[in-house]
Amino acid sequence: MSHDLRAELDEGPMHGSQWVAIAVCVLLNMLDGFDVLVMAFTGDSVSAEFGLNGAQLGLLLSAGLVGMAAGSLLLAPFADRFGRRPVILMSLGIASAGMLLASMSGSALALGLLRVLTGLGIGGILACSNTIAAEYASRRWRGLAVSLNSTGYALGATLGGVIAVVLIGAFGWRSVFLFGGVSTLAAIPIVLIGMPESLDFLLTRRPNRALEKANRVARRFRRAPLAELPPISGEERRTGVSAGFRTLLGPGLRRGTLILWTSFFLVMAGFYFVTSWTPTLLVEAGMSATEGLTGGTLLNLGGIFGAAALGALAARWPLRNVLIVYLVTTAAMLALFLLALGSLAAAFAGGALIGLFVNGCVAGLYALTPSVYGSDVRATGVGTAISIGRIGAILSPTIAGTLLDAGWTPQHLYLVFGIVFVLTAVALSLLRGERHGSTTDTSAPAATSNAVG
Repeated sequence: MSHDLRAELDEGPMHGSQWVAIAVCVLLNMLDGFDVLVMAFTGDSVSAEFGLNGAQLGLLLSAGLVGMAAGSLLLAPFADRFGRRPVILMSLGIASAGMLLASMSGSALALGLLRVLTGLGIGGILACSNTIAAEYASRRWRGLAVSLNSTGYALGATLGGVIAVVLIGAFGWRSVFLFGGVSTLAAIPIVLIGMPESLDFLLTRRPNRALEKANRVARRFRRAPLAELPPISGEERRTGVSAGFRTLLGPGLRRGTLILWTSFFLVMAGFYFVTSWTPTLLVEAGMSATEGLTGGTLLNLGGIFGAAALGALAARWPLRNVLIVYLVTTAAMLALFLLALGSLAAAFAGGALIGLFVNGCVAGLYALTPSVYGSDVRATGVGTAISIGRIGAILSPTIAGTLLDAGWTPQHLYLVFGIVFVLTAVALSLLRGERHGSTTDTSAPAATSNAVG
């Protein structure tokens, strides 16, 4: 009788090859961080060349997010049907094509359409990379693995800003898109070498030569091969891509899905308010333009450490509980942030700490979500949640600007979005007792001790 390979990966020590697969996921998120924010890096130069006003530039900035929402929603179900790895490879091809063609775009309209195309690929990558990082980590290190994956996004965004400054100064804004396209294209062979197909997918979906492929994964991770595939029910072998969406809102998962959708919408709305508006609001509150930009930069730098710190804490305490602490702390710091402006050092320290906690909130949601779903709908569940979150990301900067125009003060805005994080904490507190995985999936990387608690 075959041994339980999934359980061995869950409970056993992490092999180096597992960490390599997770490192590839981190690299993909670094590329995503660069590709998503490339429009912000090049906005001034693009506006100057095409003669854009603020509203037109705003549409270009939003185009990538629209594409990401569509990609997470539309491509993720194919990962549950055909495999995580092929969808990641296809998404890399789409994103690199969008970036390379954008470097040659002759109008703002063409550039905007190509930003949507790029976002489509990035959305597919994000849904699959977070899923596969969770599936190849042991139960103890799953929170850290997915949190490190999220850290890659902040690293890519930070390094991308530095690279963009150098490239724009030397070669113009088109070179930044060219660099991003080539880098994304170069990730394809890295995925082929370093990222095997998801074991969970192979054991439940049973593609051609599933046993051979599962044993290839087992040997890579220094586990004994299987003599035969474990038994599964017919329900786990759904064939329709749309079946995943129906399952998310079925009796076993509806409550958890709605809680996660609400949480993603609120957290992403709060996150994009903080990252988009903080430099401007610091100036509104009395800082100089340079000091405002410095505060925004420190916020992003703090984010690099926030996700990693959350993952380390989740290796010891239940992830849901750690995430709730992060959410409440973020709310408190947003409410008190502008009181620190009397001291420049205190304001900068506060900005870095807010960046640490708010990025940790996003990373925590990415880490928690895969544990709620079984392998047969995991990519669909993660991708749909990300897509819902992108709606909040698109809406919140516009809503904040509208409120500011209506006479709201920066203090009012930070207080309101602080309440948003409190509401997310309340929503996640209701996740206790949710069923992990689909009603039929027994191979899900459950996270009962380190995820929901």
